[in-house]
Amino acid sequence: MKDEGKKIVCTNKKAYFNYNIEETYEAGLVLKGTEVKSLRLGRVSLGDSYAEVKNNEIFLVNCHISPYPFATHEQHDPLRPKKLLLHKREIKRLIGKLKERGLTLIPLRIYFVQGKAKVELGLGRGKKKIDKREQIKKRDEERTILRHYKIR
Repeated sequence: MKDEGKKIVCTNKKAYFNYNIEETYEAGLVLKGTEVKSLRLGRVSLGDSYAEVKNNEIFLVNCHISPYPFATHEQHDPLRPKKLLLHKREIKRLIGKLKERGLTLIPLRIYFVQGKAKVELGLGRGKKKIDKREQIKKRDEERTILRHYKIR
């Protein structure tokens, strides 16, 4: 996926550490006006968010978009579930995949493309604690090797 013409607002840094991402999807977000303005300011957190299926529609849950500070009387609920826009065939495919044990839809990043808010979803399988430890160990070894060669 190319990053040309995209303004990345927020990335989920823990997603690749906690999950093995198998596939990615791009979905549109249904937002209110103050939510869009808060997104443009970068006031969003994807920490514990995930996507779930309700009535053959997919919703983004636990995505915290802070209230817009300059709004007058019309404020949005920061944790309200946000509807995701996908094609019907993609939704049907995702429903079939999510019925498999251990697969979850995780938002990887939120960005704007031509003024429209999009979210990149990853279909991932949770990593075990042992896998995470191995990943940390491997990363630390690479750092020490780079440091060693940099000094000489």
